Amino acid sequence: MHSATLAINETLRARRAAGERVLHLGFGEAGLPVPESVAVVLAGAARRNGYGPVVGSVEAREAAAGWFSRRGLQTRPEQVLFAPGSKALLFALLATVPGDVVLPRPSWVSYGAQAALVGKRTIGVPIPAETGGVPDAERLAGALEDARGAGARPGALVLTVPDNPTGTVARAERVREVCAIAERYGLVVIADEIYAELVHDPHHGRAPSATSYLPERTVVTTGLSKSMALGGWRVGFARVPDGAWGQRLMDQLTGVASEVWSSLAAPMQAAAAHVLQDPPKLLGHIDDARRLHATVARAAHGEFTAAGAICRPPEAGFYLYPDFEPVRPALEAQGIDGGAALAGALLERHGVGMLAGEAFGDAPRGLRARVATSLLYGESETERWQALRSDDPLSLPWIAASLEHLRGALGALTARSGG
Repeated sequence: MHSATLAINETLRARRAAGERVLHLGFGEAGLPVPESVAVVLAGAARRNGYGPVVGSVEAREAAAGWFSRRGLQTRPEQVLFAPGSKALLFALLATVPGDVVLPRPSWVSYGAQAALVGKRTIGVPIPAETGGVPDAERLAGALEDARGAGARPGALVLTVPDNPTGTVARAERVREVCAIAERYGLVVIADEIYAELVHDPHHGRAPSATSYLPERTVVTTGLSKSMALGGWRVGFARVPDGAWGQRLMDQLTGVASEVWSSLAAPMQAAAAHVLQDPPKLLGHIDDARRLHATVARAAHGEFTAAGAICRPPEAGFYLYPDFEPVRPALEAQGIDGGAALAGALLERHGVGMLAGEAFGDAPRGLRARVATSLLYGESETERWQALRSDDPLSLPWIAASLEHLRGALGALTARSGG
């Protein structure tokens, strides 16, 4: 089955190519240009056309180990594995770690799909009201007991901090509580931290990591798709725990990698080695990206709440997860009784594309959708650079027009008259 996020991206791009006016809020591409220094490194490595080590080059693994260590997670190069995107690493982990998969609900579309591909059950646990990415601790233990009673074998718990789809950051105490339960039940924690560099307010510190609470059983996956907006380059890397268990897992992951993707493309490894050394100009670039993501996501959040939706305030990345339950009567009067119908009406009637919560494992009748604001920064590289460098990106004509389009669509959709 086609990934829901990739499918909506292709659908919306096709509509635009056909001349339709479509507001693209359906796909989590970071929507920013490539810094010149990174492009120069990639171009200089273009003639590196040989196969490299499966786990990654020495220079790339050393750079990644330093990158983790500077962020408070001491890491040796031998603990790092590169891949063509973190999605490939997540699949390898779900295929390798024994047992069924415990997921927060809602959660990113590919976790459950990948678990199904490797023949594993998923055990969904609702997220708490305030943040996503981490299941409700009070319900997790009960769900594990119920799953065992039904014949499941819980083995891996996926945590996404910061979170996609809600754009929030779970609190440290919540992560600690959930890791304690994971330890009690012998679970491996797969920590998807690909948005960790994009916490909107860096003064609040880094997003909490499961490695602080269950270091010997937590595997971290991340990449350059979000912080550096290099999604199309497909650069992902993982860190396994130190010690004997981590080494056994690395051996197993390397075996999967050797049979599936062989190695990350050598030019991409050169680019990764450059980026992961944290050159000051690139750290400034990420700071600018963080500010832009926060500014536009907050503005869009205001439009949804003004239209009557409940929506967690954005805290990281470029996502929102509005819930239109408060305006259900107005929507049901138009035949809109669930997330899929909501997303369909917004697209077909108002030219606004977003993804139904159902795609993320939410209840089909829930009036919720995942909104990605990162493709509002401009259609051309020139516009995107302007947005990134602007002190007031909301005043740029193309961003202001997109927010106006959203405002009009939401107003029309949620009006009591059903107009």
